[in-house]
Amino acid sequence: MKISNRDKMSKKAMLHMAKSRNSVSEAIDIRASEEHGWPRNPGMALDLSLVNSLPVNKSAAERRIAALPGRRSVKKNAQAAWLVNAVSCMDLTTLNSDDTEGRVRRLCAKARQPVRPDILEKLGLQELELKTGAVCVYHRFVDCAVGALQGSGIPVAAVSTGFPAGFTPHELKIKEIEFSVAAGAQEIDIVITREHVLRGNWQALYEEVQDYRNACGDAHMKAILATGDLKTLRNVARASLVCMMAGADFIKTSTGKESVNATLPVTLIMLRMIREYEHMTGFKVGYKPAGGVSKAKDALAYQTLIKEELGRDWLKPDLFRFGASSLLADIERQLEHHVDGAYSAAHRHPIG
Repeated sequence: MKISNRDKMSKKAMLHMAKSRNSVSEAIDIRASEEHGWPRNPGMALDLSLVNSLPVNKSAAERRIAALPGRRSVKKNAQAAWLVNAVSCMDLTTLNSDDTEGRVRRLCAKARQPVRPDILEKLGLQELELKTGAVCVYHRFVDCAVGALQGSGIPVAAVSTGFPAGFTPHELKIKEIEFSVAAGAQEIDIVITREHVLRGNWQALYEEVQDYRNACGDAHMKAILATGDLKTLRNVARASLVCMMAGADFIKTSTGKESVNATLPVTLIMLRMIREYEHMTGFKVGYKPAGGVSKAKDALAYQTLIKEELGRDWLKPDLFRFGASSLLADIERQLEHHVDGAYSAAHRHPIG
């Protein structure tokens, strides 16, 4: 994923907010290098022996997550810095049945200016070009979003392949990807066929995701696992690995439409599969939690876990995204509290 000036912005923001050598942000050290340019994941041959032998210790994963709050306490300037970073890693999203072009244009305007200028000025960040990582919409609104974001450097992500259930014919799913790419989408969020996972048909899942990757061409592909439908953490681990073997650039938890969406235990398993895949191949794959991440404290918890499990490379938009809508409003409220000492009403921080 091509890196833009917003990564340089994030580094400057972290440096600005860390005012002392003894600050918590120095210990966290979320500042990354200015230039990444990670090569895309080309995938690898499906290794069924590895997939079928994956161990998952559910109780150990739950203990790891339960211990997370006591391991990190991010306060004051450090907390503000992490929240600014979360904004730059956000896929600002509208995937509603009543979406309109007007709503999409307002969302794109918010993506260009995600935090009110007066708050940024009080933070001392008025010179920074803070933007979200992407805007995510249905195919119907790709052309509208591309036009509204022209010149901003913010990519448009399109949900595809029969989102959210994925029950349309395979040939139509491929065409949908191709249409979105032709309309200007630079990222495609695909949904896998859950039945392949539930039946353990890893060959079918591998071939399906390969087809999607080929249809994406130069557009980056995020594979949505719909982890709430996969029943077990072991299924989550296996599906994560198979999608990466098939060439996924990101693995993503959920569509946001399942009864259970992103959770920290699921995140832990997916992050460890990403780490295992990098050890095997040398290629970095991104991660995107989506659905249910609506509070600033959630953004802090996810970033902390990612930093501890994968390192600071994964705390930038090329390898990490939040699938979010209401999250931005809460982060903006927390940043205003940081500078003014009082919480404002949520309606003063509209998404669009």
